[in-house]
Amino acid sequence: MNKPFDAPMSHAALAQWQQDYAQQIGTDRAVRNRSGLPIKPLYTAADWTPRLGEEGLPGQAPYTRGIYATMHRGRTWTQRQLIGLGTPAEYNERLLGILAQGATAVSLIPCNSVFRGYDMDESHIELLGTCGTVVNTADHMDRALRGVDLATTSCAMNDPSPFTLLAFMLAAAKKRGTPWSRVSGTSNQSDYLSHYVANHMFFRIALPGARRILVDHIAFCNQHVPKWNPMSVVGQHMQQAGANPAEAVAFTLSTAIQNAQDCIARGMDPDDFLPRFTFFFDISISFFEEVAKFRAARRIWAKVTKERLGAKDPRSWRFKFHGQTSGVDLTRQQPLNNVARVTVQAMAGIFGGLQSMHTDAYDEALSCPTEFGARIAIATQNILREEAHLTDVIDPLGGSHYVEALTDQMEAEIERIMALVDDAGGMYKAVESGLVQRMIGESARRFQAQVDSGEQTVVGVNAYQVAEDRSARPINARPDRAAMQAHVDDFVAFKREGRSQAEVQRALDALSRAAADPADNLFGRVVEAAEVGVTHGEICGRLRQELGFGHVQAVV
Repeated sequence: MNKPFDAPMSHAALAQWQQDYAQQIGTDRAVRNRSGLPIKPLYTAADWTPRLGEEGLPGQAPYTRGIYATMHRGRTWTQRQLIGLGTPAEYNERLLGILAQGATAVSLIPCNSVFRGYDMDESHIELLGTCGTVVNTADHMDRALRGVDLATTSCAMNDPSPFTLLAFMLAAAKKRGTPWSRVSGTSNQSDYLSHYVANHMFFRIALPGARRILVDHIAFCNQHVPKWNPMSVVGQHMQQAGANPAEAVAFTLSTAIQNAQDCIARGMDPDDFLPRFTFFFDISISFFEEVAKFRAARRIWAKVTKERLGAKDPRSWRFKFHGQTSGVDLTRQQPLNNVARVTVQAMAGIFGGLQSMHTDAYDEALSCPTEFGARIAIATQNILREEAHLTDVIDPLGGSHYVEALTDQMEAEIERIMALVDDAGGMYKAVESGLVQRMIGESARRFQAQVDSGEQTVVGVNAYQVAEDRSARPINARPDRAAMQAHVDDFVAFKREGRSQAEVQRALDALSRAAADPADNLFGRVVEAAEVGVTHGEICGRLRQELGFGHVQAVV
């Protein structure tokens, strides 16, 4: 009969394993994750001691194991596939098809001309619609969302300041008779600081002006569109620019603190706006690190909102986040391998407890996703949810010696970086001074050096290479030139004859007055302008005149 496993035997067994490991491994290699944290070859109960109240249960502070009691077993994540394509009519056709295949929400990606703040008649037609949908007016938005019930379908607008896409959507809702109180979704690109740091194309208006518009946007939505999330704090841009996972979370939480403090300085109660703060993160292929990243982030945010921001409502403590599988990890070489990469990334997001997810198409490293690639991306989520049964157990990695120890390590590293930002005067000043950009640049160079040296394997790029027929790679067809030209022609005619020029001028003048008057809500004036036919480029152009152009300074 076997003797019972007791503590003395446990210590002896561990010592024996250490001896056997040393003999078999020879010269061991140092292993660190992308955040630079050392990774041991084995984790045991000695590596993690539960701290009373910190491990918690799902739906209970500090939310390490999830922000809702049922998590994915009760309600799975929202499948929010980002779609951007050609004209509004072409977008609508693709959108309705993807909704029919299992997507449960809308996410609109505009054309790069829109992201840069210009109308289609200010851009080269060859570029229009190649990376997103050309939406310049409220009528365009109404066409793009035809057949979508705005009272029941959550919509994400990838919509930098001054948030013209939401203004167009609200104008379309009013036209349809849909009360704004029933409109739900997220201003998915509302984080001007992440744009300044890492996504310069999105940075339309100078830093102080963008700060003003964001707070006005939050105030307006809280009052008039109560189901809308006006603040999506974006870690994705910074991680894709080269920040490691711990840095991405630290900078994102520091940005959320900055924005919350700006709202409080405006006179808002934190429990009035924090429940509508959301987060948007990249999910890299560093599986366990990503799981630990999200678990640690929930714990830190719960502490920050209570102790630092003074929130009393438990809804304010919840860390709600959207995850997108990382396009940076995808490769042009052997692109079908990206299906496996996206699957691993999606699993990390699911086990990390996300609330909504976009899975990249395997061909996104080559072009705007093809319809074939988009279908596989959607099916990936359906398979993980319904065939692999990943939703059966809440936080299934909770209690793993490795995951719990790594969660603690990530928490400490994130808080260390947040302290550096605090010492610089907060996120706004840390960005203004270039501290954040320098740290991201250093991390990007460090990781690229690992790839270049072969220390970090990238299958098909620096290892396991094969000869490929590049002509067989899937490439999305460019938008139909005739359809796009007709879209431009209709738009030019609308600007000339399809609206009241007097109303347009009054709305633009109201924008100018509001820009000079801190008591006047700028986003409210943007909505009024959208309702009378003022275009995206006209709104952005006038606000650039009044608030300054969004030039990003080089950091060395």
